[in-house]
Amino acid sequence: MKFNSPIYDRIRVKPDQDRRRRAASPTCEWSGCGNAATHRAPKGRGHEHEYWRFCLEHVREYNHSYNFFAGMSEEAVARYQKDAVTGHRPTWKMGTGGRRSRADQMPGFEAGDPFGMFQEFGGGPRGRAEQPRVETRSVHNAARKALHALNLEEDATRAQIKARFKLLVKRHHPDANGGSTASEDKLREIIAAYNYLKSAGFC
Repeated sequence: MKFNSPIYDRIRVKPDQDRRRRAASPTCEWSGCGNAATHRAPKGRGHEHEYWRFCLEHVREYNHSYNFFAGMSEEAVARYQKDAVTGHRPTWKMGTGGRRSRADQMPGFEAGDPFGMFQEFGGGPRGRAEQPRVETRSVHNAARKALHALNLEEDATRAQIKARFKLLVKRHHPDANGGSTASEDKLREIIAAYNYLKSAGFC
């Protein structure tokens, strides 16, 4: 058995040298250079994902003089940079072009206003008038007591609860009573009742 063969190295605990074949590294593509090409450099606009192979010295020289926008006018450069913000994909202004609305795609679909976000602005989404809705809710003792504290009936709407709360706060606030703290307890009761109704989903 030859002691300097690769087969013997496989069974040795520690080979004395690495005898595996190494792939020959490409040479630098710079004109007249024969060094090993250890670095890549992009070929430029219009040749994306294509690279030159250079040695360290020549890749530095290439990068120093590289200009991606060479040959482009100032307007073309500005347009390219503006399109780069969106990844060179088409865009549309909000609510126009591009895609149809969900209501157009699905006949009978109405977004509605389940949380009452648009009521204060006089309508539902896209300015449509909010359809009157019958509120079905179970009123427990705590909610009944809170509504009673605001002098409201059990079927009071969200808007009525909010309006009554604002009215009572203005009426019982110490500033409205010349700094008197006589109705401070009533004010606390009103705020606690409103906070409970808010947490319970009444307003």
